[in-house]
Amino acid sequence: MKLICYKRCSTCKGIEKMLDDKNIAYDLRDIKDENPSRDEIKKWHEKTSYDIKRFFNTSGKIYREENLKDRLKDMSLDEKYDLLATDGMIVKRPILFTDDGEILVGPDVKKYVESL
Repeated sequence: MKLICYKRCSTCKGIEKMLDDKNIAYDLRDIKDENPSRDEIKKWHEKTSYDIKRFFNTSGKIYREENLKDRLKDMSLDEKYDLLATDGMIVKRPILFTDDGEILVGPDVKKYVESL
């Protein structure tokens, strides 16, 4: 498994602890240090059934400061991919890539890990 998260995020810390407690091996990528590229985000989105909005950290500082709630309505999908690639703090986390090839974002990660 591969887990993308932000080291200071309490939700991400909780997921890491759950995986560690269950002795489940995973590779960790800090989204702050290694921001996803536009191509990665596009590929992840296309592999899921999620609306692109699910990939936005709607509770984050940048989302609020940039008034993205209103701005996203007028943006094309390509513009949203470009925006997500500008800063890892805009991207919703955690993101989990399961060994089965599934990609889970946000609250779905916790549900999945709890079921293991």
